[in-house]
Amino acid sequence: MRIAVIGAGLMGADHAKIVAEDLPGTRLQVICDMDATRARSVADATGAADVANDPEGVIARADVDAVIVASPDFTHAPLSLAAIRAGKPVLCEKPLSQSSAECLGVMEAEIAAGRRFVQLGFMRRYDQSYVEMRRALAEGRIGRALMMHNFHRNVETPAADFTGAMAITNSAPHEFDVVRHVLGCEYASIAAWQPRRSDARVAPVVMVLETTDGQIVNIEINNNAAYGYDVRAELVGEGGSIAMNPVAYTRMDQAMAQSTGYDADWRSRYAEAYRRQNRAFLRFAETGVFPEIGSSAWDGYAAAVVAETGVRALTSGQKQPVQMMQKPEFYK
Repeated sequence: MRIAVIGAGLMGADHAKIVAEDLPGTRLQVICDMDATRARSVADATGAADVANDPEGVIARADVDAVIVASPDFTHAPLSLAAIRAGKPVLCEKPLSQSSAECLGVMEAEIAAGRRFVQLGFMRRYDQSYVEMRRALAEGRIGRALMMHNFHRNVETPAADFTGAMAITNSAPHEFDVVRHVLGCEYASIAAWQPRRSDARVAPVVMVLETTDGQIVNIEINNNAAYGYDVRAELVGEGGSIAMNPVAYTRMDQAMAQSTGYDADWRSRYAEAYRRQNRAFLRFAETGVFPEIGSSAWDGYAAAVVAETGVRALTSGQKQPVQMMQKPEFYK
C-alpha cells in the first residue's frame, strides 16, 4: 500500500512517522508540501521515496494508492474531493471544512461515487479513555447517560488574533465529535458564553449543549490556560459515572512537595490514538470496509453544523437550535 502524505508541517510529519514506523505493509511514497525544504526534511527523516509540491498531481499519481491530508484546513475539502475523483481512500485531518455546505459537497461526491473514500481525523474516537466510556455506556454499567462534562485547555493560542469564534470552529470540534460518538446521538441546541479576562488574550469559551436524547453536555475551551495541555471528560449516568484519568507517567517528590507535569501540546497524549486511527485507515484502504468507529464525511458535516451554530450562539448570547439535514442512508 503506497501512501502519500500531503502537508509536511507538525501533523504531516507525525503521520509520515506513523506510516514509516507503525504500519507494516505500507510504503511512504510521497511527501508533498509547497515548502520544498520542509518536504525534503520530512522525507529524509522518514525514508519517503519522493517529494512533490502539487497535491492534486500527487493524488492522481499511479504509484499512490492512498492519501493522508494534513495540509492547511482550507485545503481539506478540495483535496478530499480530488481523492474521491481519483478513486483513492483518504485520511483527512479535521476539520473536513468549517463550512457545512462544503462538507455537504464532499458527501454528495461520495454518494455519487457509490462508496466511501473519506475517513476524517477525529482520532479521539480511538483514545482508550473514550473507548472505555462508550463501552461502559453500551454495556449498561452506568445506566442511562444524563450528562457529559468536558474541558479542553491549551497553553496559549496559536496566533495573536485568535478569537472565541475560532475556539468553537478550530478547537471544539474534537469535543463535538467524540461526545456524539460516545453518546450515540445528535445535538438539539447549543448556548455559548465567554468570561472577561483582565488582558487582551482570548477568554475561555463555555458551551452547554442539549442532545436529541435529552442529555446535557458542557464543553469548556480554554486556549490560554497557561499551565499546560489538559483534556478531561466525565460521563455521568443514572447508576454511576466514568471519568478520564490524567495521563502522567511519573511523579516528582522533591523539597517537601509532590508534583506531576503537563505536556505542552496534544502529541504525546494522543500518540497511541493516532496510531490506532492510522492502522484502521490502512485496513480501510486495503479492504474498502469503513472502520467501525471511524469518523466519516457525515461526521465532518455534523461537527461543522454544530460549530456554525455555536458561533451564532456566542455572538447573540442566546441558545440556538442545531438544525441538521436528515442523515443519508449511505452513512447509516
